[in-house]
Amino acid sequence: MIYLDNAATTRLTEPVLSAMMPFLTSDYANPAAGYRFARRAGQAVEKAREQCAALLSASPEEIVFTGSGSEADNWALRSSLLLTGKRRVITTKIEHRAVLRCCEFLKSMGADVTYLDVDRYGMVSPEAVRQALMEDTALVSVMTASNEIGTVQPIREIGKICRSRGVLFHTDAVQAYGHIPLNADEMFIDLLSASAHKLHGPKGAGLLYIRRGLKLTPLLFGGSQENGLRAGTSNTAGIVGFGAAAEAAMLSMNGGSERISALRDAFIASVLEQSLGVRLNGHPTKRLPGIVSLTFSAISGAELMMLMDRAGICVSTGAACSAASREPSHVLTSVGLSRAEADGTIRISLSGETTREELDSAAAALKEAVAAMRSL
Repeated sequence: MIYLDNAATTRLTEPVLSAMMPFLTSDYANPAAGYRFARRAGQAVEKAREQCAALLSASPEEIVFTGSGSEADNWALRSSLLLTGKRRVITTKIEHRAVLRCCEFLKSMGADVTYLDVDRYGMVSPEAVRQALMEDTALVSVMTASNEIGTVQPIREIGKICRSRGVLFHTDAVQAYGHIPLNADEMFIDLLSASAHKLHGPKGAGLLYIRRGLKLTPLLFGGSQENGLRAGTSNTAGIVGFGAAAEAAMLSMNGGSERISALRDAFIASVLEQSLGVRLNGHPTKRLPGIVSLTFSAISGAELMMLMDRAGICVSTGAACSAASREPSHVLTSVGLSRAEADGTIRISLSGETTREELDSAAAALKEAVAAMRSL
């Protein structure tokens, strides 16, 4: 099997699993308990908090662990309205469903939501954000990078505009955290969501960065875990795995990202030069290292994905959370693709474990599959 759907989830690596194992077996105590046996678990959670904070050049107390990136997104949006007492949220048309569906809920509860357009590369204009700001704006939420087409947004510029106007700025960094450099202070970020399983950590562990001084209302009520901000017994093993994955990502960030980007560019060039009637989606240069979105003319992306699967190669037609939907990708239609073009799109996503040989095999399989489909 050749696995090229790392934007959906990544493989749990052996070092991360090894870090988790004691807290699934011998050190199983609840980290909130006060005896010595439990303190080992509590100390491990705090170490993970430090490791996750380091990827943002943040302080450990600014990190609150959640059950997923989606939970963190929902918490940021809902609590910002309560914190500010204002009613307007500004976001983009290409956000993850966790943001868009939360905005739909907030709208049903009386909030106002402004959805900004993006250009053909999936880029939102900082000036469009500036013009959309109003006196009743509580929050601007713009993803750091697209999970479907890989475009990296001008987060620092948007954050600076929001800070100058006294508006909270949230970014869904689930696809970017651990893959590109992020500095919360320098990028004027107030709230940031991330998830462990996108960087070779475990599923079921996420975080919300909350800038020091912000007093968010908890999304979950109950016990006093996470300094009273997120009730529920801590997922110690998952949190420890998140920390180990974050530390590994930080150590490999520079050279690893460059290597993946080089593999990505070579793969794109190989596919484009095969004259397959294909176009690349997303920004040509301002993009995540590992995401490639390709649209094939007169081809069903779903059928192409199945042919690739038969060849032992895992790719996707878009976001995993929308895989069962019959509707075209809202991201692809927002960047100007027709429904037919959106339906003819597949996503290939790499990780640090992806090899040149695997991508060469994938490019050859794509050529064969497209030729077979067009011959029909």
